[in-house]
Amino acid sequence: MIVFSSLTSERFTIDFPLEQTMSRVAPTKMKVLITSYLAPELVDTIRQRVPEVELIFREDLLYRPKHATDHTTVPSRTPEQDLEWKTLLADSDILFDFDHSHINDLPDLAPKLKWIQATSAGIGQFVRSKGYAEKTDWIFTTASGVHIRPLAEFAIMSMLIFAKDYFRIQDQQSDKVWQYFTANELRDYTLGIVGFGKIGREIARLAKSFDMRVVGTRRDPKGHIPNVDELYPPSDIASVLRQSNFLCLTAPHTDETTNMIGEKELAQLPDGAVLINISRGAIVDESAMIQALRSGKLRGASLDVFVNEPLPTNSPLWTMPRVIISPHSASNGVNENRRLVDLFCENLKRFTRGEPLLNVLDTRKLY
Repeated sequence: MIVFSSLTSERFTIDFPLEQTMSRVAPTKMKVLITSYLAPELVDTIRQRVPEVELIFREDLLYRPKHATDHTTVPSRTPEQDLEWKTLLADSDILFDFDHSHINDLPDLAPKLKWIQATSAGIGQFVRSKGYAEKTDWIFTTASGVHIRPLAEFAIMSMLIFAKDYFRIQDQQSDKVWQYFTANELRDYTLGIVGFGKIGREIARLAKSFDMRVVGTRRDPKGHIPNVDELYPPSDIASVLRQSNFLCLTAPHTDETTNMIGEKELAQLPDGAVLINISRGAIVDESAMIQALRSGKLRGASLDVFVNEPLPTNSPLWTMPRVIISPHSASNGVNENRRLVDLFCENLKRFTRGEPLLNVLDTRKLY
């Protein structure tokens, strides 16, 4: 109600409807909790680009990152600090990344939660293993697309190492031997890519700059896909295997792809082929791969992922010749967190406007 006075000192009032009065009250902002470390300047970027949300960044309750793109270290908190963190979880609508400090009891601690933006692309098996889809109605969005360039460059690096016989160079340097030799060119090889998604397409694009022949599998092989010579459905993976001097695995880990590359599949590769796995370790029958390396069927392997991680110290892969072991770090790049923030900001804007989000996980397909 507002009271007015006229020039004749008469007073009168105007009563506004309740709904008009209430509409003047600022709506409550959705609360977004940062659960894995970001540099403060990137947090400021989110605040500036999406002021519609209340962003909570408690650096004192997180962890000191072990490397530039560390999203999994579990912080060490006092009981009082943990209680404060639980209070923040309980009031959060959105999380930037999974909270690894309360990964198992998160559904109980975050009753208001609506959406989690992951920092990894391959989160399907993880979400299923925690039962999140059954226990909650959360939306999960992946980081698909963020890591394609570093992963593609890792694949190219791996192929160049074998084509240029870097292991010979390394051995001769170690033994102080000066001996001429002749290396190969990537243009003389065929690259097979299993799983022609965003990562596979980027690998193919870079491979074509070396004039390689590229074949691959894709769920729907119809239509024009740039930089690929032949595409086959997953059911005809044998046609890809028979041609692949380098076989690069980029498919998501699902029930259908578990142990997809086993003894039978490795036997179909050309003699002296090289296996590159930047997907998930469970896609390959590790015992069959080790046997193929020992027999010489495989010339070598470049592996960023393994069935058990960290790779056990008693694994024979550690000491096998012409095996490259990367500690699940091929996707890490100096620009990763900035790309993650760009993706998160775009999705935050979409979420506040009620628009479809990018990279929504299908919890049944697991990708």
